[in-house]
Amino acid sequence: MIESADGRLLVKSAMTLDSARALQEAGRAFLSAGTVVFDFSAVTEADSSAIAVMLDWLRQGKALGATVSFTGVPAAVRSLADLYGVAELLPQI
Repeated sequence: MIESADGRLLVKSAMTLDSARALQEAGRAFLSAGTVVFDFSAVTEADSSAIAVMLDWLRQGKALGATVSFTGVPAAVRSLADLYGVAELLPQI
């Protein structure tokens, strides 16, 4: 579901309502102090659940002293984040 590769955490699954809870927990397991980059370039499908998961990782990361950011975010997820007015809360590199 999520694997560490080249200093990033590669998300390798759909980010939908069906997988949101499992992704949330899997991502939390990788959070620790320092910089954490989630790479969505291998995401096969995404809906608004992806935003909820991303926000959760940001909250949990902050609590642990981590700087969380995202790369390879699918265009559909970026569009939803703009629509919901939360794009500025989702740091992307």
